[in-house]
Amino acid sequence: MVRSKKAGRIVSILRSGYSYWRIEKILPTKIYADGKRSLYRQTFNVAGDLRAPRSGSAGFQPVDSFFVHKRDACAALHGGRSEIARCPIQPRAMGFLTRILCLLIAWHATATLLSERPNILFILVDDLAWTDLGSYGHPWHETGQIDRLAKEGMQFTQAYSPAPICSAARASILTGKTTARLGFEFVVKAEPGRQVIKPAPPLRAPPFTLALDPSETTIAEHLQEFGYRTAFFGKWHLNPHYNGRYLGWDPELGPTRQGFEVAIEDFGSHPYSRRELPVIHETGRFHADGITERSIEFLRRDHQRPFFLMVSHFFVHTPIHSPYQWLLDKYDKLVPVGSPNRDKRVVYAAFVETLDHYVGRLLDALEETGLAESTLVVFLSDNGGHPEFVSHEPLRGSKWNLYEGGVRVPLLIRWPERISPNSLCDTPVIGYDMFPTFSEIAGGPIDSADQDGESLLPLFYNSKASLDRNLYWHFPYYHPEGTKFGEAIRQIGVDDFHASQTRPQSAIRKGPYKLIYFEESRNSELYNIENDVSEGDDLSQSLPIMAEELEWDLQNYLQRVGARRPTMTTSER
Repeated sequence: MVRSKKAGRIVSILRSGYSYWRIEKILPTKIYADGKRSLYRQTFNVAGDLRAPRSGSAGFQPVDSFFVHKRDACAALHGGRSEIARCPIQPRAMGFLTRILCLLIAWHATATLLSERPNILFILVDDLAWTDLGSYGHPWHETGQIDRLAKEGMQFTQAYSPAPICSAARASILTGKTTARLGFEFVVKAEPGRQVIKPAPPLRAPPFTLALDPSETTIAEHLQEFGYRTAFFGKWHLNPHYNGRYLGWDPELGPTRQGFEVAIEDFGSHPYSRRELPVIHETGRFHADGITERSIEFLRRDHQRPFFLMVSHFFVHTPIHSPYQWLLDKYDKLVPVGSPNRDKRVVYAAFVETLDHYVGRLLDALEETGLAESTLVVFLSDNGGHPEFVSHEPLRGSKWNLYEGGVRVPLLIRWPERISPNSLCDTPVIGYDMFPTFSEIAGGPIDSADQDGESLLPLFYNSKASLDRNLYWHFPYYHPEGTKFGEAIRQIGVDDFHASQTRPQSAIRKGPYKLIYFEESRNSELYNIENDVSEGDDLSQSLPIMAEELEWDLQNYLQRVGARRPTMTTSER
């Protein structure tokens, strides 16, 4: 029998005559009647996994047909599923009792798998730049708690947000769909309407999307189908600001209507809470954070079934203030004199370490409750950092645009005994991959024509595996809005430390190449990201065939999913 170490142990082997049954724990994958596997062909060698020995032969012959149990009975165990393969070479040779015995063993193995699926703790943070963590090389931010996830798990060097702005990114992450497919590309507003940009630009952006459509299936709703208990604490930002409260949850459009059984609105200790927090001088002391404390209380409950807990921090989004004088004093000594926007970056550094403390509280709670070994932890930022507070170097751009600084983000994943410590993955991945990844872990792959993400499980077991697909972004809006647009700088560079003008644009990444298409000029820029992460060398003229191919792929995708596009203003027609 061919068996990969990655595939895990053989649960049971039974033979009867020339027929052969096997129950084997393998990685989750789609299996077809011809014995081919669609998902993990690049992760490890699976040749012969679903083949049976023919009488008198030591070799393996392809299986013509086999039985795979229903998805509901096919749950993940340590990243694996139980596959039951029947090889009917001579079906009549297998006796009735042997068949029953095989089915009983299959039932027992499946029941074991169902009871050992991992919990999922998904920590989504706000506006944290790719360069902001110590594990990603920041020279003075001290983020030892978050960096634990890199030391104990996998760090992704080319992880992307689905959008350069908050609401759109969160909608995409929760549904596994691109912003283009969702028709949700900007931030939600209090009321319907359109952008007002001064001076008036040549294009008119689409109307605002006010909320995530309740008909969309979220990660939480999907995981409920697999018996997961779901909980949400923190920033939602997927419905109009409710009852005059900026970022307030609408009871008809909030988390409890999108699959989260437990959800309590709380702004934590972030300035959005509109509470004046006393100044703290004592080193190491922090104020309690409601979002963190509610999450810890949930972790400490008696869980009879696996859970999906989403902790959605407001940190490190503006407004940026810190009540911790000891942190301000600390970073006033650490931030080099003469650094651009130094005063803002001192406060921002204190803000980042505050987030780090609250994440550490969650990780400590997992240890204290004995849940650490059975919990998958995912840490992700929703988009790039604010240009006035963050150095994105070597990345070009920032939050609000589709250059690398706007969409490349930190992603850390820890899964004890499944992901090797200190792993590094350079494969490009994106936020809308979370949906199929969590689904695969919970019980089965997503097989939907309107899903855009792919499961990251192959990368957990082989960090050098390749996901052969394109990544798409779509931002048909202007930013900033109102008169601030005219005040912003037009050219987007590396570390401008100033808000820049973002105009309607879309992008595609295929292999090392990334193309950004600009709606106003109808021109594109092409970059080889692996050789030019700063996006300074436009290759669209020197590689015209590649540029044409990527632009065609991008336009074809946008048309296929019915993407909303900006239109010409009356004066330009």
